[in-house]
Amino acid sequence: MKPEIKAELISIGAVNLDRSLLGRITVPTAGPGAGNIAFFLKSGRHRVRLTVNEGSPLKAVMDKGEIVILKGGKELVRGKLEEELIHCPGQAFITISEKCVYNCKFCPVPKLGGKVKSLDEVLKLVDMGYSSGMMEAISITSGVEETAEKEVKRVIEVLNAVKKYNVPIGVSIYPTPGSSVALKKAGADEIKYNVETMDRDLYPTVCPDQELDEILWYLREAVDIFGKNKVYSNFIIGLGESDETVEKGLEELASLGVIPILRAGGVHPLRMDDIDIERPTKYRLLKLTKILRKILDKHGLQADISKTMCLPCTGCDLNPHIDLE
Repeated sequence: MKPEIKAELISIGAVNLDRSLLGRITVPTAGPGAGNIAFFLKSGRHRVRLTVNEGSPLKAVMDKGEIVILKGGKELVRGKLEEELIHCPGQAFITISEKCVYNCKFCPVPKLGGKVKSLDEVLKLVDMGYSSGMMEAISITSGVEETAEKEVKRVIEVLNAVKKYNVPIGVSIYPTPGSSVALKKAGADEIKYNVETMDRDLYPTVCPDQELDEILWYLREAVDIFGKNKVYSNFIIGLGESDETVEKGLEELASLGVIPILRAGGVHPLRMDDIDIERPTKYRLLKLTKILRKILDKHGLQADISKTMCLPCTGCDLNPHIDLE
């Protein structure tokens, strides 16, 4: 799968596919894609995750045991369906709190009314992943049911219980005072605190309950605690930011030692009245990913050595050190 093809698939984000072709899948319960049925396609050494939507300009058919994705009747790519472990291949990627008191305008989670998993429920999922023989990592994320501090305590409880599996563990939650030290001590190997956007004019509207400079402070602290190439941050593209603002934001994050993850934005049906998002074109995705690659190289950061969460998965994004040729 060439980077141009993967960029086009991500820019569209969905495909018309007969669900009977899919094996066991999990429906994500966190982030902008929560609630959507999706699948992973592996083509060569590259992977992409696409949602299922009958209205997509892409159509998937089965041919000689492979999934073929067509656009206008022309073949774009073919590959194998890749089975998820939990949320993604090779990882037990688990959301603890499927609720959130923060009203980020791009995220459907506050409107979905999800559940909060007990420690026993989380451990059963991890044990299922371990028993499959395919669990290469554990990744834990969480919304904010009541307070961010309470979620940190929940995650620490989970970390203390799952570090016995001796696989890399990643955590993605909202930061709090002392969270990086506590999570590292409890067994986390990698950490992700999401900025969502680095456009300071957009931020108060998009994430009205959060403070960008506060998150940046916690990211800087996390690099000191977890080390180089261990700290990440999701960076949504399509909220109304300019390419110049993106480049400046990528440079700011990388200068702190943080690896940004460029995530194509899209409007969830539950958020149609709350925000306008222009999903980035394949050309914009490729352009910004190439810029990110140069910035990471400049600061000696590597997006291809991470063990947990989004960077090694590569399903939703172009990884600048894996997908670019």
